[in-house]
Amino acid sequence: MGDLSWGRVITAGVVLAAALAIAVFLRLLTSRLTKQAGNTRSPWDDLGARLIRDLAVPISVILGLWISAKVLELPRGTLDATAKVLTAVTIFVITLCLARLIAAGVSSVALARQGVAGNVTIFANITRVIVLGVGIMVMLQSLGVSITPLLGALGVGGLAVALALQDTLANLFAGVHVLAAKTIEPGDYIKLSTGQEGYVVDINWRNTSIRTLSDNIEVIPNMRFSDTILTNFSRPAQDMYILVDAKVHYEADLDAVEDLCIEVGRDVMKEVQGGVADSDIFVRFKNFDDGAVGFHVILRSSEFGDQFRISHEYLKRLHRAIRDRGIQPPYWQHRVSLDDRPAGNGVPVPRGVPGGEAPPRREELARDRGQGGDAEPAGEGDAAL
Repeated sequence: MGDLSWGRVITAGVVLAAALAIAVFLRLLTSRLTKQAGNTRSPWDDLGARLIRDLAVPISVILGLWISAKVLELPRGTLDATAKVLTAVTIFVITLCLARLIAAGVSSVALARQGVAGNVTIFANITRVIVLGVGIMVMLQSLGVSITPLLGALGVGGLAVALALQDTLANLFAGVHVLAAKTIEPGDYIKLSTGQEGYVVDINWRNTSIRTLSDNIEVIPNMRFSDTILTNFSRPAQDMYILVDAKVHYEADLDAVEDLCIEVGRDVMKEVQGGVADSDIFVRFKNFDDGAVGFHVILRSSEFGDQFRISHEYLKRLHRAIRDRGIQPPYWQHRVSLDDRPAGNGVPVPRGVPGGEAPPRREELARDRGQGGDAEPAGEGDAAL
């Protein structure tokens, strides 16, 4: 290798080192730019800053490699192959960055749009797959690979793929249908007829994640929503009515009890977190129970999870108010009346025995029957007995 060749190698190395230094500098600069963009309200400057940050380093390195290859004055065939490879790598890098950018943009639009959930990854995943598919086909075309036979093969093999991924595709389309119909969205509290219930956390391309009240995550396949009965406690509105059961003694003044329940309910709605302050309180007496009159108190909760706190606080305050007002609480009791009039042999006479005589005991009947002829023949009363 001559002096000129060594000079080209040194020059190419310097160019590549300079490209790496520029890449590091751009990385630090774009990271600071991303932090500054994060302080604004608009999401679009964040997306633009992330795109610049993701493209700065790989594009700088690719340009450095291309300039180094030109400086080395490689043979024509080697230079053309290097150009194709670097072009394919550039297309792939740009495709990845665009897929990430467009998916984030779709999520931002879904978050800002009323009635569409922002934490639904199925939209972002579908967008990412489409962009990656188009980018890979462009990359293959740049390498000289004809994509027409590939598209034909995909069309022929589509049926086999659909059969192999039947459950996956069913879950995918079920998830899209659920989102399009706006049946459920992240943040809703739902309950299935199979017993699962909780807050919807995310809906992805295969399943839906819900968080139970015990802070556990349950994963449900999307196609389960098409063949089961679902109750959405967050639709049509987030707030909901709650029923608090209570009882009061028969001797209590029901009008006074109703007024007291409404008064306590208004205080709870204003002071307890989750209560709807301007809501009306209703009292509905429902039945006569053992020693008590049962009734419902209808309150309003701003969200499903707040009903437990409201019921807890309402029962405590109602119990305190009933005691302060002197209203008699219900006590479960049964009154048993016994007629203990003594008969001739000192045995209490049960009600319904004619003549006030006690019926003979079983041991007396057995003794009389065992004596044979000494016993008198049984009359009608003995036969009936």
